[in-house]
Amino acid sequence: MSVTPRRRIRRAAWLGAVCALAVTGAGLTGCGSEDPDAGTNGLGKLTADQIHAKARTAAQTADTVRLHGSVEAGGGTYTLDMRLKADGGTGTVAAQGTTFGLLRVGEQLFLKADAGFWSHDDGDAKAADKLAGKYVKVPQSDPVYRKFSGFTDKDVLLGGLLTLHGTVKTDGRHEQAGVRTVRITGDDGAGGSLDVSLEGRPYPVRLVRAGSAGTIGFSDWNKGFALEQPAKDDTLDYGKQLPAS
Repeated sequence: MSVTPRRRIRRAAWLGAVCALAVTGAGLTGCGSEDPDAGTNGLGKLTADQIHAKARTAAQTADTVRLHGSVEAGGGTYTLDMRLKADGGTGTVAAQGTTFGLLRVGEQLFLKADAGFWSHDDGDAKAADKLAGKYVKVPQSDPVYRKFSGFTDKDVLLGGLLTLHGTVKTDGRHEQAGVRTVRITGDDGAGGSLDVSLEGRPYPVRLVRAGSAGTIGFSDWNKGFALEQPAKDDTLDYGKQLPAS
């Protein structure tokens, strides 16, 4: 065998290795004629606006979802881990060094926190100890209700979060939490970015909000969870306006 054929064989083997690395390492197929959308839901072939519309529709029509991450709102940063459905939600919110639970069943909103949270109001240690660990019913007229019920409202929360600002474009294929995604951005990322699943229904997987105002992961789409009012002996009325802080 001459030198030239050997070099060609080695070069072909090297190119094959590079292609294999590109496929396994980056989830892309830049070599040969293999379709990069093979085995996907075909979302990657659509325009950015079409991808965005399908993701929003899938989210709105899903029965349940889990949101986890952080958002900036009303001058504060909130870390969320919420499970949501049409008639309410449950989970935890962390802000300003404290963590509290939220539960909404229908129109009834409950807040559950430790004594440290309640003692911030008026320093009444006995009252704080009484409220600690209980589901405290929040009156609908209370500012706290208006402030936190949105964190338990699937349609309100998703409607606000899944907005991209500016011109929407595609930004390649990626992988989030083991799920292949296609990414769309608003104003090249300045207006936010959204990863949408290329597997199964086109559900949102990860959102980076405009202006770096938080990152949210979406999971457990259409996975049911229990949502019911707490037991009466585990529930208290605060008796006056809740602490605005």
